[in-house]
Amino acid sequence: MGSSIKDVARQAGVSVSTVSRAFTRPELVSKATRAKVLAIAEELNFSISRSAMVLKSGRALRVALLMSDHIRLWFSASIIEGLNQVFHANGYDLSIFQISSIEERRAFFDMLPIRRNADAVIVASFDVETEEIDQLAKAGVPIIGINCVMPDRGFSASVNIDDVQGSKLLARHLIGLGHRRIAYIRTDRAVTLHFSVQRRYESFAQFCKQAGVDLTTIVIADSEDRIGHAMTELLSLPQLPTAIACQEDGIAIPLMFQLARTGLRVPFDVSMVGYDDSFYANEVGLTTVRQDPIIMAQSAALKTLDLIERGETEHPFEVFPAQLLVRSSTTESKQQS
Repeated sequence: MGSSIKDVARQAGVSVSTVSRAFTRPELVSKATRAKVLAIAEELNFSISRSAMVLKSGRALRVALLMSDHIRLWFSASIIEGLNQVFHANGYDLSIFQISSIEERRAFFDMLPIRRNADAVIVASFDVETEEIDQLAKAGVPIIGINCVMPDRGFSASVNIDDVQGSKLLARHLIGLGHRRIAYIRTDRAVTLHFSVQRRYESFAQFCKQAGVDLTTIVIADSEDRIGHAMTELLSLPQLPTAIACQEDGIAIPLMFQLARTGLRVPFDVSMVGYDDSFYANEVGLTTVRQDPIIMAQSAALKTLDLIERGETEHPFEVFPAQLLVRSSTTESKQQS
């Protein structure tokens, strides 16, 4: 059986609280005392080996993940899974900060440089203001983006799906099927967090404009009843669209079932496309764009470790190509011009 904290304290000639502080609050203990406690802890094979690693390396062995979406959702859960697979195997913990309000966002960026309790910060799926990047830089740690920023925004590294390419693929597919009356459904975040989905929408809208297609944009609140609101907006239009594009599969799939309840059949009455290739997209036959957040997160984690340990990484800014998956939710428009 390994030695206890009392064994370390007794041999070092200090109190148990001093041993605890040497591992958890080293700034409160003199350098000489910390060195003595660490040496004895290693000699006795003290079980809190992680704390010893922290003390010796000067690192927190912790990476902060900043995200605004619900953790239970497909993309967020996949990002966490991919990051944890790499960090856990390398002895790092992942601390998740879910930002759901302006106040929480302000508190995170204000406090992190003061606490300095993370070796790196990963920002997933929303844009960060220049002032906030400056605040993060004060902590002196790498800043890595996943589906949220471009390389020129002050980040150390980033991984992104090619949303511009993905949206063009979807728009070209629908227009190629003869659809000229298209609706795009997107969410509106109350805390002004700008997702990767903003680029999806802008790219899709631009391609439709260039093709001479009038796009109807439906913006819904990111609430529990967002699908109901989308249905209300759709059925209130003067003329129903022949095709519907959704910013994510999480909107498209439940909307398909809601449309069926009103007697509208996908794809016979209206074609439907999503984005992500998430849970059940294949099972319901949803035409969508595939992205793999687990692979993207693993790549981001490896870049993060490189930056922490070596100060550089071979390919800091990586863009993953989009892939269009055509399934049974789209067909030719019956009203081709």
